[in-house]
Amino acid sequence: MSNLIDNEYDDEEEDRTINLTVPQTQFIQSKDKFPLFLAGFGSGKSSCMAVSIINDLSFPGANVAAYAPTFDLLSLIMIPYLEELLTNNEIPYKLNKNAKIISVENHGDIILRSMDNPGRIVGYQAFRSHIDELDTIATHKAKDVWNKVIARNRQKVYMRDANGKRILIGTKNGMPLYKTYLNRVSAYTTPEGFKFCYDRWQKKPEKGYRIYRASTYSNAHNLPPDYIDTLKTSYPPELIDAYIMGEFVNLVGGRCYPKFDRRLNHTDEVVRPGDVLYVGMDFNVMRGSAIIHVLRDGFPCAVDEIHNAFDTDEQIAVLQQRYSGHRIEIYPDAAGRHRTSANTVETDIVKLHAAGFIVKESYSNPPIKDRVFSLSAMICNAKGERRYKVNTKKCPEYTLCLEQQIWGENGLPDKSQGLDHKPDAAGYYVYEKFPIQRESVGTRVIKGNY
Repeated sequence: MSNLIDNEYDDEEEDRTINLTVPQTQFIQSKDKFPLFLAGFGSGKSSCMAVSIINDLSFPGANVAAYAPTFDLLSLIMIPYLEELLTNNEIPYKLNKNAKIISVENHGDIILRSMDNPGRIVGYQAFRSHIDELDTIATHKAKDVWNKVIARNRQKVYMRDANGKRILIGTKNGMPLYKTYLNRVSAYTTPEGFKFCYDRWQKKPEKGYRIYRASTYSNAHNLPPDYIDTLKTSYPPELIDAYIMGEFVNLVGGRCYPKFDRRLNHTDEVVRPGDVLYVGMDFNVMRGSAIIHVLRDGFPCAVDEIHNAFDTDEQIAVLQQRYSGHRIEIYPDAAGRHRTSANTVETDIVKLHAAGFIVKESYSNPPIKDRVFSLSAMICNAKGERRYKVNTKKCPEYTLCLEQQIWGENGLPDKSQGLDHKPDAAGYYVYEKFPIQRESVGTRVIKGNY
């Protein structure tokens, strides 16, 4: 069997190709039935998956299935990436956008499916399968997807002799048995806590399950020079092992903001005349919260809090009373676009606009973990920089929440103790202005010896 992709590096195409890294090569050469490419950001996970998919089509008559967490990721990332790889290597193909199938001329089909609804993984057979970002979906859904994919992964691809005939290895119940190539299901993910991939591949692996780790450093020569340094600036230290080294990290039970220190993160800063105020706001009847920030040397300082406001009307009244004459920018919970305070038909967002505030509203809230990690990284990043300060005397309740809020058993911040409202409020502002830098290093096609 020969690879569809040229094995030799072409210097003339250096602007769109990179060499395979050692972890990528080891994974592509794997003989395991269930290999896992456990990858840090920028380690070439998408490239490794794309090349593996195309190579699997080199087997005669093989159909290959590829899975992404959502249809958007299929359409916006996976399909364009595969088309680029096929085009750059001059491999003829046709895309059926409605059926989500790429047919490769003189070979087989790439069947593309979403993991949104595991119940729809039916009606086809594949020789090999590739699952992207398996750990980004809920553990119970990931288990269901895995079982459904294995059930689809039963197409037989027969080995043949020099004359093109199937290789007979024996009989069973009077029927001939022919030698087949190994069916395989490969998974690719950045670790997201102790979830499905940890349980299946590390905690209690069965025969055929093997982890191939790829750190960001393994692909550093293909990344911008400051890429790793940017990750260390953007993320809190507890996540560097996951997002750079590709290691499983416990995100259950520990503190959400473990590096917050009321001494090291303290500031005596207060609101000064002429300050612009940046207010993160969370809406809850009788528990409305707002954290008021100012900028000092370009970084945020929490200098006041609104604690357990009865409703949005009370939050507005407090801000107008305390800070008349200041420009006030509100960074609210996006749910305020739809919900109303008690005994009113106006939405919370409409009320903020009517009060004369500058409202920096979004159509949806950021992913919960991204919001938490953004705030945590500003409190203290992997380089030890504390870029977020809190006047702990003016914000005593917020300080307690930062010290005491923990991760729940569902892998999300615990809400049972009522410690979530003020960090949520602050997080809406911090995420908007100082977000974490998610993986984004382009989609260059790779070649190499494998």
